[in-house]
Amino acid sequence: MSDNRIKILYLDDEINNLNTFRASFRRNYEIYTALTVTEARTLLEEVAVEVIIADQRMPTTTGVEFFNSIKDRHPEPIRILLTGYTDVEDIIDSINKGQIFRFIRKPWEEYDIATAIANAHDLYTARKQLREKVDALEKANEELNRFIYSASHDMRSPLVSVLGIINLAKADGSITDPNGYVDLIESCILRLDEFIKKVIEYYRNSRIDADVEIVDFSRVIDEAIEANRHRNSQVSFSVDVRQEHVFRGDAFRCSIILNNLISNAIKYQKSDEPNPKVHLKVRTFPHKAVITIEDNGVGILAAHLGDIFRMFFRSNRNDNAGTGIGLYIVKEALNKMGGTIEVDSAPGQGTKFEIILPNHVE
Repeated sequence: MSDNRIKILYLDDEINNLNTFRASFRRNYEIYTALTVTEARTLLEEVAVEVIIADQRMPTTTGVEFFNSIKDRHPEPIRILLTGYTDVEDIIDSINKGQIFRFIRKPWEEYDIATAIANAHDLYTARKQLREKVDALEKANEELNRFIYSASHDMRSPLVSVLGIINLAKADGSITDPNGYVDLIESCILRLDEFIKKVIEYYRNSRIDADVEIVDFSRVIDEAIEANRHRNSQVSFSVDVRQEHVFRGDAFRCSIILNNLISNAIKYQKSDEPNPKVHLKVRTFPHKAVITIEDNGVGILAAHLGDIFRMFFRSNRNDNAGTGIGLYIVKEALNKMGGTIEVDSAPGQGTKFEIILPNHVE
């Protein structure tokens, strides 16, 4: 039966008060008493109490000080303070800091104590259920993310195989495709493969810890351009990197950010633009790096500028619509790095992104 009752710890330096409390409530609750703070701490290590009641004025400490000393190691129990004095400032400060749930003036009435315990236990139960639900959701989310990551890897293998077969068939001329169906299939596979790669990128960005190292922006940009040049071989690039100060940051996320922004700058070019171009500029300073990426592509509607970093948001202004994940990943990567991004765009004229990254100098 005792296991089903509310477990209460009562700390008071007067033995008569402890005996009175025990006599009044032992039938309804599982009571533990302590004459000293040391005894109270020992009991907290041994028993999972749900409510702690402490007297404010004791010889070596106060109830508020005791609650403050245990709040990190034992945050779950609900705290009730008993006081026969008007320690208003201490009590208000303790309530504001979340150290106590309620205070009751001494001499206490049995009804007031019973009501406070019932309310405290309701709060304890609600918090416990919330923690359990949060833990369950976090576990389910982790399992779902692992499944998506694993499934994405497994899905890429057959896609790459199909693309290889299509390219081989095109190379040896073994396919006659007057209606362009093979090209259509290849285009669809490439889009699906891009989406899968973005999912993998998102997972890695959300899971990998920051690894601060020296970042060579020229190399990172060159790699990103090379990886995306196939999207539109007509795009010309101008790169202006002046890394006058050593930059230390998360090279992995720098690569993610630049790869996605360069990919978009190529992808969202105007179909009738005779001179599609992308300009990249990097400047490093003692405490930051400033990166700008500017294109003369289709631009972004003003009404969409507030939404472009939302997951799965896609503008329908271009037939080569993206996955709706790239800019979301960029924003998440910047959040993890403590960076910022600003966008300036006009429909039909192009888009300019400015990124500021903190330099983690030694």
